[in-house]
Amino acid sequence: MRTILSTVLIVLVALLVPASAVAYWADRELGDADRYTAAMSPLAENPKVQEVVVTQVSRALAGQIDAGPFQIGLDTLLGEALHSFAGTSAYRTAWDAANRAAHAAFLDALTTGRGDALTIDLAPVIAQVRGDLVADEVPFADRIPVTHLTVKVMEYDNLAALRKGFHMLEVAGVWLPVLTVLLAAAAIAVAVHRRRAVMATGAGLAVGAGLLWLTVEVCRRLTLDDLPADIDRPAAGAVYDALTASLRTTAWVVLVIGLAAVLAAWVMGRLRRTP
Repeated sequence: MRTILSTVLIVLVALLVPASAVAYWADRELGDADRYTAAMSPLAENPKVQEVVVTQVSRALAGQIDAGPFQIGLDTLLGEALHSFAGTSAYRTAWDAANRAAHAAFLDALTTGRGDALTIDLAPVIAQVRGDLVADEVPFADRIPVTHLTVKVMEYDNLAALRKGFHMLEVAGVWLPVLTVLLAAAAIAVAVHRRRAVMATGAGLAVGAGLLWLTVEVCRRLTLDDLPADIDRPAAGAVYDALTASLRTTAWVVLVIGLAAVLAAWVMGRLRRTP
């Protein structure tokens, strides 16, 4: 009976590893503005994301400034300025500010039910580019309108279900990881052969890590496949990868812990048999 109970607990541990990791991620990563901004910050240097920003801003500003016969030259100059600006520290600062605002809008959508997409307002980027061009005394730069240009990077069809699921993950993020650790300890404590239980629990953790990695990859494919045609998929993929990077790290950490437990238990068994 104790062996059966220990086995059941180990299976539960393996299943709870991905669930607890996702719950903790939703509560601590998506729910926290600082961590969300930090996760999105590296995308400022991602070429695919930069190209989307430059293209969207260029389209938004094209034709809004009447430069007469110099219109084509001005549009070209703006495009070059945006490409150059995308590699500066000022751009990264503006990008972080835009993502912090996007996070607030995302949480507002989950709380109030308004909105159906994750968007980034590029007004800080436009304002910074305008300021740089004016400082360089570029003609007509002072006529660049600082408009609120939003870029849609993710879209969700059923916001009500997403809001309910997110709330459940926030609650579970507090106790589910603790429950997983307690069940792992209980699986070892109730076992008849503790060393074998440690090995089995370590193997269960490794399996759970594999399930977590598989979950992230499957959700990535489903998310990108369901995107509307007007959303740039490489850029959306980069956003998804940035947001779920900590989950991949968690999967590797849990895998290492599980394999280390298996190895340690095996070594201890070998040492005991050594005369």
